[in-house]
Amino acid sequence: MSLKTLLLNQGAERRLRAGHIWIYSNEVDNKRSPLKQFEPGEQVLVEASNGKSLGVAYVNPNTLICGRIISRSTKYRLDRSLLVHRLNIALSLREACFDKPCYRLVYGDSDGLPGLVIDRFYDVFVVQISTAGMETVVEDIVSALNKVFTPEAIVLRCDGKMRATEGMESYIEVVQGSVDELCPLEENGVSLLAPVLTGQKTGWFYDHRNNRAAMQRHCDGKRVLDLFSYVGGWGVQALAAGASEVTCVDASETALEVALENARINAAEDRFIGLQGDAFDTCKALIQEKEKFDVVVVDPPAFIQRRKDIKNGERAYARINNLAMRLLDKGGILVSASCSMHLQRERLVDIIRSNARELDRSAQIFDQGHQGADHPVHPAIPETDYLKSFCVRVLPNN
Repeated sequence: MSLKTLLLNQGAERRLRAGHIWIYSNEVDNKRSPLKQFEPGEQVLVEASNGKSLGVAYVNPNTLICGRIISRSTKYRLDRSLLVHRLNIALSLREACFDKPCYRLVYGDSDGLPGLVIDRFYDVFVVQISTAGMETVVEDIVSALNKVFTPEAIVLRCDGKMRATEGMESYIEVVQGSVDELCPLEENGVSLLAPVLTGQKTGWFYDHRNNRAAMQRHCDGKRVLDLFSYVGGWGVQALAAGASEVTCVDASETALEVALENARINAAEDRFIGLQGDAFDTCKALIQEKEKFDVVVVDPPAFIQRRKDIKNGERAYARINNLAMRLLDKGGILVSASCSMHLQRERLVDIIRSNARELDRSAQIFDQGHQGADHPVHPAIPETDYLKSFCVRVLPNN
């Protein structure tokens, strides 16, 4: 298959040579290789302004990030063969790090497959495609999964926000096998269920695995509050670790029903309380009721989606951490997390510090967490390093 050539402006290749794989539209030499000549998803040869090869990319002329490198060699194309190879490479890391086949199998750019996420739930594979380039090889993705694994089912959860930016429609489809409403998984030795067809993203968030394990060490016999609980990823693992009682708070009644089911399959439904409502309002009500907890988990959705949201987003993080601290018993533990890439780690530390001081308390950060090994960081792409979590002991000032 012969490919057209995408030529870059002078100097634009430096970032790519340093390891990055994204090409921005303003880096393209539009006189010699007009972007409008390419179709969304088309594969191209990428060359520096002097004609030196930089590899093969797929392009979308209608987006700011108009190209993503898929191979540094011009010999390879994004096809079934390359997908099989990259899946095997990705699998080798996960098998080295996890003893059960429940993890993020493919994490986009970091696994050499930009625009593709695959979460594995034993032999059920949930696929998210977010770019036009990856959408053009969807059949090859399914075929490659069948070559490397023996899937019971393959689900396409192609309904993420990025698809609209790429000019693609959203859809959810079970393309192979059948999937129950709740799909089994295991995390940190705890049996759980995920709504892979109807839940958020792929139905589960594997990225906080290590941070939930860190939390479990402090839950035995404790009263725990899990804010923005979704289906109980934190709360149910606290129950499994011996928490005397866990209150899960979420805006979604459906999510809380799944959380209750997760508590039930761990024989802990009698220690589970579900509160539906806005987390901020619920915290205020609990404060008025003079409730206190030994552990409070704050793991909100991304309050900062874009750079322009930073100011308001930081205010939201400050508000919820303040409310959480007010609900802690003396010497209680706050687990403060963020999935906002635009919230710097040191800024969240400052939010924790300033709110502890506002409440005339002292904060001790004794554990710091990142995303798990199934979300490897691409060293040239800061956006792939987004998750942060802190275990904080909050003490009265004496």
